[in-house]
Amino acid sequence: MNTAPTAVLSVENLCKSYGSLRAVDQVAFHVAPGEIVGLVGPNGAGKTTTINMILGVLEPTAGQIEIEGVSVEADRSRALARTNFAAVYAPLPGNLTVEQNLRIFGMIYLVEALSERIEELLTAYDLARFRQIKAGVLSSGEQSRLSLAKAMLNRPRLLLLDEPTASIDPSAARDIRAGISAFVEDGDCGVLWTSHNMYEVEAVCHRVLFLSHGRILLEGDPKTLPREHGAASLDDLFVAVAHEALHHGQTT
Repeated sequence: MNTAPTAVLSVENLCKSYGSLRAVDQVAFHVAPGEIVGLVGPNGAGKTTTINMILGVLEPTAGQIEIEGVSVEADRSRALARTNFAAVYAPLPGNLTVEQNLRIFGMIYLVEALSERIEELLTAYDLARFRQIKAGVLSSGEQSRLSLAKAMLNRPRLLLLDEPTASIDPSAARDIRAGISAFVEDGDCGVLWTSHNMYEVEAVCHRVLFLSHGRILLEGDPKTLPREHGAASLDDLFVAVAHEALHHGQTT
């Protein structure tokens, strides 16, 4: 695999085993600055395991992960300093208010002009009216918007989004997709985005990786990949991959 030297994220031959189970099996890909890469596949395909290894939460059985050329294994703090993350299964502390959550995480990330940045994000994610509300009493959609605001605090160079709009209504989800796309276009950020929503993947992702049983089976432009493999839509291609109708796809 040819990885550009400027890659925001470089993953090489990544493996994660639990006894005889190979949850992630020789996965290799990169994310370039200004690129949104979709990581899709059925439940249990290895998407979240891959993201948790990138975040340093799980230790790989084998392989290398570099963020802007810095090894996560060798220098986790430096590698993750310009990284951030949002997922529906990782809500922020419920006993803190919306504003307190953003302030504490902003301090952890050493965000400059933090109060100004908090105000920008409260506005951008329609959270200003909830600033003094404890996160634990917000609706699932409001909590998702808070997680996304937290993920943007440090203007990350690598943004990891695991089902970021799963509990958000379609109108808000469209606004969030547009906001993230604009953020990527305006800077040097790269995004790794998992979703079960193939419409969303086609709308926001420049490339998509289909993962099944821990292996990347297909890779390509989500707008043209279905035609290349005889599928009518990305949804149909997802179903085919999920049922392993495609045994020999392009691998990275």
